[in-house]
Amino acid sequence: MTPAIAVSHLVRTYNGLTAVDDLSLEIPAGELFGFLGPNGAGKTTTINILCTLLAPDSGSAHVAGFDCLAQSREVRRAIGIIFQDPSLDERLTAWENLEFHGMIYHLPKLLRRQRMEEVLRLVALWERRHDIVKTFSGGMKRRLEVARGLMHEPRVLFLDEPTIGLDPQTRCRIWEAIERIRSERRTTLFMTTHSMEEATRCDRVAILDHGKLLVLDRPQALIARQGARNLEEVFLNLTGRGLRDEAASENEMLRTRVRRLKRWR
Repeated sequence: MTPAIAVSHLVRTYNGLTAVDDLSLEIPAGELFGFLGPNGAGKTTTINILCTLLAPDSGSAHVAGFDCLAQSREVRRAIGIIFQDPSLDERLTAWENLEFHGMIYHLPKLLRRQRMEEVLRLVALWERRHDIVKTFSGGMKRRLEVARGLMHEPRVLFLDEPTIGLDPQTRCRIWEAIERIRSERRTTLFMTTHSMEEATRCDRVAILDHGKLLVLDRPQALIARQGARNLEEVFLNLTGRGLRDEAASENEMLRTRVRRLKRWR
């Protein structure tokens, strides 16, 4: 069976610094995959390549069986993205945000309306569908972004820190939606998170640092192999406990935001 994501010897440099260093991995269809690493480890660069927002210097990347360079349009049709930064139009209603997204993906009107109801019910926002997004809480906006990412039934859904800044009740609701997506749709979920508790829910996790893949395995297997108490201890043992300089990471995030606005809006 063709893997949902296949990366082989991927390399990407910035001004002489190697952000992704000979990365290879495969993710089967239907897996909940955690992609972990400190700030500046290369996670964002890797995701940008997989989402066709950035070209690698060398190596190959395939998503849903399509080449990220040669078949970028097909890749974009096959994926959904929930960005870490808010990207909804707060002047529109929840319904209008989803309708606009469906039109971008050329969903026929009847199917578009059907999908809008399905995803709004999935994230428990059906009753608020005609409300202006500006009036939503942070958790409601996050749930709407999840709904929007599912509108075109992506085969692979990228979740960039999906529960960052949310209260425990809202995090629980987001995870309920994630589990339903897995069980009902068999969507492959590729998630970045700094929450080791959440990462433990994943089928497998990869830990990246300085652009290199350090380990890839089931969370409990990594904990046992390291003789650690939990995944956070595994993470710290592998990547160190010192603070990181976030300047390079912030510059990369700024470039990413500019590219997202140009390519996805």
